[in-house]
Amino acid sequence: MRAVVQEQYGGPERLHLTDRPDPVPRRGEVLVRVAAAGLDRGTVHVMTGRPLLARLGLGLRRPRFPVPGRDLCGTVVGLGPGVTGVAVGDRVVGTADGSCAELAVVPLARLAAAPRTLDEEEAAALPVSGLTALQAVRTAAVGAGQRVLVVGASGGVGTYAVQLAVAAGARVTAVCSREKADLVRELGAAHVVAHEDADVDAEGVRYDAVVDIGGHRSLRTLRAVLAPRGTLVVVGSEAPGRWLGGLERSVGAALLSPFVRQRLVMHVSRERAADLAELVALVEAGAVRPVLDHVVPLAETARALEHVAAGRARGKVVVRVAPQGGTPRPVARPSARAEAREG
Repeated sequence: MRAVVQEQYGGPERLHLTDRPDPVPRRGEVLVRVAAAGLDRGTVHVMTGRPLLARLGLGLRRPRFPVPGRDLCGTVVGLGPGVTGVAVGDRVVGTADGSCAELAVVPLARLAAAPRTLDEEEAAALPVSGLTALQAVRTAAVGAGQRVLVVGASGGVGTYAVQLAVAAGARVTAVCSREKADLVRELGAAHVVAHEDADVDAEGVRYDAVVDIGGHRSLRTLRAVLAPRGTLVVVGSEAPGRWLGGLERSVGAALLSPFVRQRLVMHVSRERAADLAELVALVEAGAVRPVLDHVVPLAETARALEHVAAGRARGKVVVRVAPQGGTPRPVARPSARAEAREG
């Protein structure tokens, strides 16, 4: 199969397109012919190996998973032992340990039927960012009539968080750059704060929930705009720290929470099939839609990751893996002979 690969940590220059052996699904896994793969900030961290603490899970000296990407949409072409409830030919979404490749293995625990209302590129933008937003909004206990602040509202996670909070009946204030304000208004935000013009406390509003996705504002600043019994969910932070890269703020929130009336949560996303199926249902009901910045072919994955790393993306960047209108190469295994659907 063709795949994008990196043997060493570093920037986009470390990525190259090459041929690799076809993966083989193990017990509880399916083999998917990938139509499209989504990229996010997590993919950038895997590429760079930063913050260094992350290498405890990613690989100390070199990437444990040499193929970048986790999000995918594609067609099942093979089944591992013990797999039930999925058939060859099914169109699916899920997360793999390397989705920027023509083939990927996906555990059943991280797989769901693809939304019928989305094409492959849109569906590939759903799993990681959508799950992160769904679980963060759920953790914040967002409900009807609440005031909710979403910081970092125009990125992959933020665009989903705004829509999910609106769908729950909340009045959403979104924080993003000035040039992306129209986007988050279209997603349902009642008010937008452009971070070039003002900070999150400029409105003089106390919010029932704050979902913090972008930037690196202090806990003091975020708590100042939070209601006395409100919930702050710290999803992530992009800070220059070599070892922790902003993780200290999330840990600090969790450690402080037992000693204050406000609830402060360090959010850790989990890739679960049940939550992914819930997200798919919300998409099919029209409550949520993926926002695509742009789509690139597999050979341009490095350029796409450079764009994501620079923080320029409006929503998600997606890699088109299967060639448009082309005939996929066959999988050399009896259990995976089904042709992939080409979109």
